[in-house]
Amino acid sequence: MSQFGSPSQLDRRSLLLGGSVAAAGLIGYPLAQRLRWRAPVFVARNQSYAADLQRVIEDGLRATGIQPSALRKKRVLLKPNLVEPTRDAPQITTHPAVVQAAAAVFSRWGAAVQVGEGPGHVRDSQLVLDESGMGEMLRGERIEFADLNYEETAWRENRGGASDLEGFHFPRSVLEADLVVSMPKMKTHHWVGVTCAMKNLYGVIPGIRYGWPKNVLHFGGIPQTVYDINASLPPTIAIVDGIECMEGDGPIMGAMKPMGVLLVGANATAVDATACRLMRVRPDRINYLRLAGNQLGPLDAHRIPQVGESLEPLAQPFQILDRPHLRGLAEDDGVMVS
Repeated sequence: MSQFGSPSQLDRRSLLLGGSVAAAGLIGYPLAQRLRWRAPVFVARNQSYAADLQRVIEDGLRATGIQPSALRKKRVLLKPNLVEPTRDAPQITTHPAVVQAAAAVFSRWGAAVQVGEGPGHVRDSQLVLDESGMGEMLRGERIEFADLNYEETAWRENRGGASDLEGFHFPRSVLEADLVVSMPKMKTHHWVGVTCAMKNLYGVIPGIRYGWPKNVLHFGGIPQTVYDINASLPPTIAIVDGIECMEGDGPIMGAMKPMGVLLVGANATAVDATACRLMRVRPDRINYLRLAGNQLGPLDAHRIPQVGESLEPLAQPFQILDRPHLRGLAEDDGVMVS
């Protein structure tokens, strides 16, 4: 029993219908069941930050099997990406309009909503909130912000085991959440190729214990610790801001890549695999996804039913840095890979 009380009591089967489950629930399943797992992902096209994002997000949650009744009186933590914001480069951080819309949906469903982030590059969280525009939105909507870099923490065993880390110090707001919603930007990354829902959860690790930019995790291996963090968290789903994305020297220095899409899914691995296909990147060549495949969720396209829009008309090649460790990530000859 942790100092923060019992672990999340949200039952994954009551949260989800059909063949999807929160990532942390899969690693204990028998291999035969994992190999049969299906995890739908919702893709909405022609989106903008002025659109009716509440309707789109609610449609996506319902379409991927998330039951509103299961979230009544539950705690939902929204985790945007606010890594190093600047008003001149909105492609770096999750747009406040997407977070606002998600908060409204979960609140309408009867959940207690909180937004939390532990930026990996900037220690001043108030500066992060101001520069990203998130602070103004949170004040206007009266949504509580949890500074995950500085909160009290409790220890959790490493349930993934891919790295040598025995466990993690997770912040109070993370451990008390019944559901963690990863809300990343869809971006390229100069070390791991692609950063989306799973990599975004580096931001739940407190800088006060792991430093800036959380080098303890880097020394443990980025793919390995991404996998381990996702395996050790409470139930997690994903809502991806793919409206204004980033290509090139991500996750901070890259160029704007307009895509106009939102992705919603109850399994972060399947959502990230879908994001890769939209970027015309092979998910099986992203190291942390290769670790997660068949453990935390499916990678194969035939086990990720697409609801909403079809991927093929929307997919566009993203520029990836020409570095030896990043070569070979792109789909061969522009063909969508199953």
